[in-house]
Amino acid sequence: MNFTQNPQTSLSRNIWTKSLLLFLFFFAFAKGNAQILEPVKWTSKIEKKGSNAVLIFDAVIEKDWHMYSQFTPEGGPLALEITFKNQKGNYELVGKAKEGKTRTAYNDVFEVNETFFEGKAHIEQEIKIINPNLKTVDVDFDFQVCKEVCINSSKKFSIAVPSTFKIEEIPVVAEAKADETKVVGIAVDTVKKEEAIQPKVEKTTEIAKEEIPAPASSRSLWSIFFVAFLFGFTALLTPCVFPMIPMTVSFFTKQSKTRAAGIKNAIIYGVSIIVIYVGLGLIVTKIFGADALNALSTDVWFNLIFFVILVVFATSFLGAFEIMLPNSWANKADEQADKGGIIGILFMALALAIVSFSCTGPIVGTILVEAATNGGIAPAIGMLGFSTALALPFMLFAMFPGWLNSLPKSGGWLNTVKVVLGFLELAFAFKFLSNADLVLQLHFLEREVFIAIWIAIFAAMTLYLFGKITLPHDSPTHHISVGRLYLGLLTLVFTMYLIPGLWGAPLKLISAFPPPPTYSESPFGVGGSGNGGVSAESAKGLPKGAELGPHGIMVFHDYEDGLAYAKEIKKPIMLDFTGYACVNCRKMENNVWSEPEILPILKNDVVLISLYVDDKRELPKEEQFTTASGDKIITTGDKWTDFMISKYKTNTQPLYVITDLEGNNLNASKPTISYVSADEYLKWLKEGISNFK
Repeated sequence: MNFTQNPQTSLSRNIWTKSLLLFLFFFAFAKGNAQILEPVKWTSKIEKKGSNAVLIFDAVIEKDWHMYSQFTPEGGPLALEITFKNQKGNYELVGKAKEGKTRTAYNDVFEVNETFFEGKAHIEQEIKIINPNLKTVDVDFDFQVCKEVCINSSKKFSIAVPSTFKIEEIPVVAEAKADETKVVGIAVDTVKKEEAIQPKVEKTTEIAKEEIPAPASSRSLWSIFFVAFLFGFTALLTPCVFPMIPMTVSFFTKQSKTRAAGIKNAIIYGVSIIVIYVGLGLIVTKIFGADALNALSTDVWFNLIFFVILVVFATSFLGAFEIMLPNSWANKADEQADKGGIIGILFMALALAIVSFSCTGPIVGTILVEAATNGGIAPAIGMLGFSTALALPFMLFAMFPGWLNSLPKSGGWLNTVKVVLGFLELAFAFKFLSNADLVLQLHFLEREVFIAIWIAIFAAMTLYLFGKITLPHDSPTHHISVGRLYLGLLTLVFTMYLIPGLWGAPLKLISAFPPPPTYSESPFGVGGSGNGGVSAESAKGLPKGAELGPHGIMVFHDYEDGLAYAKEIKKPIMLDFTGYACVNCRKMENNVWSEPEILPILKNDVVLISLYVDDKRELPKEEQFTTASGDKIITTGDKWTDFMISKYKTNTQPLYVITDLEGNNLNASKPTISYVSADEYLKWLKEGISNFK
């Protein structure tokens, strides 16, 4: 409809028409910009500290979002990067930038430990001013903030320097603009490849590394409880604990005047066990502090030390020697137990903990370290799960003493349990050695070596269970039990499952333990035979600018190259705005793109163009430009970020768009899509392709 073609139209109608158009314009503008997110708000100030000054940066982070710390390791999400722009000749950095409270958690996508701020962030940097005429300190922050999507943003500070260093709030001179926001994604190449394609940029920032994050396990508190409960149940089946069950229950039932009193005493005994172990967890947390435990669990030296400790524990379990607490401790506990009453029962429980330490100590230590990666009360929760499993049989058998007759008799099988735990401790020890190697990037314990070590350990465990290997404390036997046979078969199957990992198999069952596939001798697997459906041979003969991406999908990383190829073969384009550090982008690639209904479509029916908005490679000088809003487009990532924001009015990741050969969207209901289920993604994908002409 043409609203201006009739000059005789009444004035009122013209006014109404123009008002309507104006309203629609503002509505469209507001809607188009509604997805430009800024979940982090910054303030800054400067304080006097003796003859020096301290720069203080505070941020308020919106609920459910988290911002990554300086100490998040390479290969994971993007770490906070602080650049002091006018440092030379004006001031010197004193020490390292200090951060406030952070949280560290394992990221099972990147298989690294990510350290991040939640709710608020606090950063301090002490400086020594050497130029008396210094007026401002100019600082740039580049940071990543994530929820279901990720945003890579920049913030520029210009902090005035008062001549008196009076403590006052200094306003931020230059606010971060939405257009400066860079969106982040996922790295799919090896570390070596990233080093090859990214220029080495001289940093004027002194980045603090008071802690070095390494891969470690992070679970919910409920998850920690149940895993620890299973460990506690396993500890029950060791020769240090199992024989104590009938002895202790018989003591309570025979020494008590009534059956009710016996049950009550057994319950008190069980509760005492729980109190002792939970108390141990609380003491560990109190001594080190929740944050210190968190940092300790991600420290290189800690991982190396714990590797050695676990090897010692494993050697003990295998029968080389016994690890015991001093006998005097047990004797003193026994003396107190003789006094009777609730205090006596408590000391009986303490005596059990001391006497059984040679079997329970390594398990308790492992639980405490694993739980420490969550910080907070996680160590106490871990001890609650462990001690509950340990205490439960004593209480149940006291209530139902007839059940004692159904217990298997003590014997050589108890030592078998202990030896099996030894093999498991030895295998687990190499996880900690791998952590340290990953952080230091020594490439000493790459994926193939790690898997080979596990194959050797579990093969030896299989031979032991089949009776082909005997260890010092094993009883002579002429046959193996059915249970031992089944366990041996299970271990044999697991060992065989590990072997293809040497040739690039993903080994999803143990993905949290070995180094990631990129940390290996060959990204295509041993002999170039393939890794995740990609082989060295299949990478040959690709069109200009293309390479094999996730699951062997041909992918372009330059829009013009991808567009030219799409026009040549007359297929629609799927734009994938991604990056090198977006967890949910990688989850979409791993869990959605790999679906059997989706993968063939991505391989055959579209031309995939993945644009990494955090690509730090500088554009050629002739391709660099300044946007209408004054933002400088210097890097390849800047270019794709500007393209994404100006074209699709969003700064979040992941972002997928299906277009025709002229760049028009092919999905009417949802022009773009982000982090969704496989079903929704498949429906959206089919709709866009069906609309291609």
